[in-house]
Amino acid sequence: NRIYIDGKIYQNSGASIAEQLAFSLNHAIEYLSVLDVKSEKSKKTICFYMASGSDYFFEISKIKALRILWDLISDQFEKEIDCQIIIQPSYRNMTLYDYNMNFLRTSTSCMSGILGGADIINNLPYDCIYNYPNDFGNRLAINQLLIFKNEAGLDKIKNPSNGSYYLEEITFQIVEKSLEIFKKIEVRPRSRNDVFEN
Repeated sequence: NRIYIDGKIYQNSGASIAEQLAFSLNHAIEYLSVLDVKSEKSKKTICFYMASGSDYFFEISKIKALRILWDLISDQFEKEIDCQIIIQPSYRNMTLYDYNMNFLRTSTSCMSGILGGADIINNLPYDCIYNYPNDFGNRLAINQLLIFKNEAGLDKIKNPSNGSYYLEEITFQIVEKSLEIFKKIEVRPRSRNDVFEN
């Protein structure tokens, strides 16, 4: 009952934040239109697997905007469809030459995911772009998340970024731009019969 939308590919390929959200939402709508969710009895969950880049406040706003956009768009389906967001650091902001900086970069990516309200944070090892998977890198990636949970106490705060005028303004600007791109893509025939008739 889970449908996974891989939005990481858009971020890692160089799409802007608004493009990432619009393409991921179009991706989800395409799946749901093929599956005909209205006629199915079981409850569906859409899982957006997104990458978080280095623009700290914009990445927080991206996650908040994705929830708002999903609420707007999912209203067209008669059944309630849950939204789950999984965040992973982007490969685009990792470096090979000063690889210890990757600790800071994955930390800020994970922090923006947490503060934005992601459901799951999937951290990457600092050496994942040049090294085979190894116990040391994996352990450090897990320890980064444990520090956020046990020492920073971020698991105890609900919606820590709510009430920030700056973040809310960025969020609504991202929502507007993403909806504009989404509508441009969605204005097309939805079924094969429409294609053949036109």
